[in-house]
Amino acid sequence: MSTLLIVVGVVVGVAYMFRHIVVKGKQCTSEAKLHGKTVIVTGSNTGIGKTTAIDLAKRGARVILACRSKQRGEAALEEVKRESGSNQVVFMHLDLGSLKSIRIFADSFLKSEPRLDLLINNAGIYMQGRTEDGLGMMFGVNHIGHFLLTNLLLDRLKECGPSRVVNLSSVGHNFGKIDFDCLNTQKALGLGTSFTEVFQIYCDSKLCNVLFTHELAKRLQGTKVTCYCLHPGAINSELARNTSSVLQLLMKPVTAYFFKNTVQGAQTTLHCALQEGIEPLSGRYFSNCTVRELYDKAKDDAAAKKLWELSERLCGLA
Repeated sequence: MSTLLIVVGVVVGVAYMFRHIVVKGKQCTSEAKLHGKTVIVTGSNTGIGKTTAIDLAKRGARVILACRSKQRGEAALEEVKRESGSNQVVFMHLDLGSLKSIRIFADSFLKSEPRLDLLINNAGIYMQGRTEDGLGMMFGVNHIGHFLLTNLLLDRLKECGPSRVVNLSSVGHNFGKIDFDCLNTQKALGLGTSFTEVFQIYCDSKLCNVLFTHELAKRLQGTKVTCYCLHPGAINSELARNTSSVLQLLMKPVTAYFFKNTVQGAQTTLHCALQEGIEPLSGRYFSNCTVRELYDKAKDDAAAKKLWELSERLCGLA
């Protein structure tokens, strides 16, 4: 019995250390104030997007909550205002699965808001399907939507420099690949619907985020705009809300104990958005508030350029 108690004690101790050292992670240490600055956070009606918006509003920024659901967006608007104590928070409708909606959002924003200092491309989905424009859903929302949005807002970001673009990716990009034949013929990263196939397509879309950031940094050289991509950590959020209810039920105790909460999960986003002195690291990938090295496929100049040019054609910029 004493041996069993010792083993149990060791297991509990290791789990405690893992949760509080590895899971909890580092915190953004920037004390930057953002009075007079304007920020857009996509997908900010829930999860780390909403937590990020609250933090930035507390720092004095004018925060635009760019969300697809009007009902959830307006509910988040009241919560962000209440939690931050700021009235400089606005909800604007944005459906990243609709190129028309993105263009309407950008046009409305540019007409109504004189500044843009920080664009945080936070929104993401995990589900198969097609966008209204016929793109693969995860390719369309996780990559093309933010690609078009960023390009439509780049001139305003340049006018207001120094400014930043922050793209949320995932460690899953390490498992990703870009099938350009499939993109050219099917406008999707893949067509499968099994659990492993859908996971692969999600990872592919996250690799797109990293390559987009890599190429964007090159194109921004000589301007006062910098860009960063990041892995926020494994987050106990609503990303997997479109997966099966059985899987969600099975994962609940795991996510509750071993995944970051949204405050912990927002820290690397805030680091990339606010940390002083990281401008020379434009285009780089961060995790746990630290710049990380990438595999060659995630910093492939030719693939990044090819993806950019394909993306331009698919969203009508070319």
